[in-house]
Amino acid sequence: MQIGSAVPDFSLPGTDGEFSLSAAVRARRAVVLYFYPKDDTPGCTLESGEFSALQDEFENLNAQALGVSRDDIPSHERFRGKFNYRHHLLADCDGALCRQFGVLREKEEDERPAGSIVRSTFLLDRDGKLAREWRNVRPQNHAAEVLAAVRDLPR
Repeated sequence: MQIGSAVPDFSLPGTDGEFSLSAAVRARRAVVLYFYPKDDTPGCTLESGEFSALQDEFENLNAQALGVSRDDIPSHERFRGKFNYRHHLLADCDGALCRQFGVLREKEEDERPAGSIVRSTFLLDRDGKLAREWRNVRPQNHAAEVLAAVRDLPR
């Protein structure tokens, strides 16, 4: 996918029920998809906590921040509940959305198995087009950087 190109519609189960990109676009919402490797691991907990802490600010900008991993819904619900996250998590168990966004490791690297998620974030504008991307993200302070990019989107 290229910056400025329309992101194909997708639906995934989430902690708040089924999420559909087309429904978000109809509601004229910007969408932040942050892909993370695994529920309840140190970096993922830090990143998800920062997105949760900024949830009101994302909502005030008519944006929806969603975490995506290959974990299933019961795992997401435990993770979300344990840390009282306010945003929702999507389950991409078969990795189809991860492949669409090109966030899966092709081969084993640094003791991380092939097929694991490379921490990455994508900002989709209110028309469902890719506005920004961040790859190989460091979790600390990343959510604030994404929030700043959402503020810069045309209204």
